[in-house]
Amino acid sequence: MRHFPLFRDLRGRRVVVSGAGETAVAKLRLLLKTEATTVVYGAAPHPQIARWATERRLIHIDRPIDHGDALCAAMVYGANEDAVEDARAAIIGHAAGALVNIVDNLEDSDFITPAIVDRDPVTIAIGTEGAAPVLARRIKAENEERLPHSLGTLARIGQGFRDAANALPHGRIRRRFWSRYYDEVGPQALEVGGEEAVVAALHALVADISEEAPETGTVALIGAGPGDPELLTLKARNVLHEADVVIHDRLVSADILELARREAIVIEVGKNPNGASWKQEDIDALMVEHAANGAHVARLKSGDPAVFGRLDEEMDALDAAGIPFTIIPGITAASAAAASIGVSWTRRGRNASFRLLTGHDVAGFAEHDWRGLAKPGQAAAIYMGVRASRFLSGRLLMHGAAADTPVTAIENVSRSDQKIVATTLDRLPDALAGAGITGPAILFLGLSPRQAMAAADDIADPIPATGGQ
Repeated sequence: MRHFPLFRDLRGRRVVVSGAGETAVAKLRLLLKTEATTVVYGAAPHPQIARWATERRLIHIDRPIDHGDALCAAMVYGANEDAVEDARAAIIGHAAGALVNIVDNLEDSDFITPAIVDRDPVTIAIGTEGAAPVLARRIKAENEERLPHSLGTLARIGQGFRDAANALPHGRIRRRFWSRYYDEVGPQALEVGGEEAVVAALHALVADISEEAPETGTVALIGAGPGDPELLTLKARNVLHEADVVIHDRLVSADILELARREAIVIEVGKNPNGASWKQEDIDALMVEHAANGAHVARLKSGDPAVFGRLDEEMDALDAAGIPFTIIPGITAASAAAASIGVSWTRRGRNASFRLLTGHDVAGFAEHDWRGLAKPGQAAAIYMGVRASRFLSGRLLMHGAAADTPVTAIENVSRSDQKIVATTLDRLPDALAGAGITGPAILFLGLSPRQAMAAADDIADPIPATGGQ
């Protein structure tokens, strides 16, 4: 993020615009919605600027900007439609300590003006770092259609009611009050009886919320998927957005954590195979502690919680403590990996079954039905198999698997840095090491990418991600 979005208070401040033509008019339409004192410098002003000056909505000085004209200004806009004049305006603005924006000149500007959806006092600012103004306008249009104009009225009334609402306990109860006001009570009252009815409805809602029994803490055991936030289920997204506490595994992506409320407590309980890790009993105790105190806890697990996620242990701990919980399944990494390489887990004439295996268990490298897995046509997804790759390869070859059995490794499934390596069973450990695969990765035994390798010499090379990207 190159430009940090913020809202600057312009009440009682000066904003200077250098230029009085069409370009200046476009910026002034927005600036005149603020509480700033707006001063425009430029000869032969556009008729609209002259009209605004007559209406005393701005001050127009009928000459080019000069040194000293930007003193005490919060912002200076260069809108001269002339590069030399805009550069001169920038020098004058910087000398006065103001932030400078040169219209349609990203590199010489201190800030950019976003596309804005105005539901005063609710304002949505949309920026694309200057890269896609057409896209910004499309997003603006979509939000203009979606957000009713009454939203601003409701927000203004709610703003004046905040002191009364602060009598409610902080946290979920107060959020419930405001959610019901904006989603139900406020719009209905405004439509039926206008602003006076809204104020009366607010007082009644405070009384209703105060009398409601406090909510019981809960835990949602959520499958966060392989990392791509677009693969998160809608139910998981909604629960995450409302959670008071988010407890997540190390592999849950930052993009998914961004969906949590800013006020939520976010705790990583990582299990690092090469370093310090949280003990499972400590994770269980943390969930119980927060839920027992009335919090709604989102326990995020990478992939699906029921696939090598120690789900039973966490359910047992919550049951023992009397904490209600729900399970929200997620897309397991093997499903997303299959989509990425364009294959199906099962296929007529190839395999009628598919296994989900782990390369490790509590005792170390995991033992499996090697003789069954070594038979021709078998297919399996192996989780946590990178460090165990030499062990896995050796066991399968020892039990009769063909040396040229295809194996595909998909690292960081569904993420922007996903890497795919197609190899064979006998070359598996060296191929993973050569490609720098360290995990997290899924190994597909018996499956090759749909985009097949053209030459055997390329087998151990990473290939571009396909499907789901």
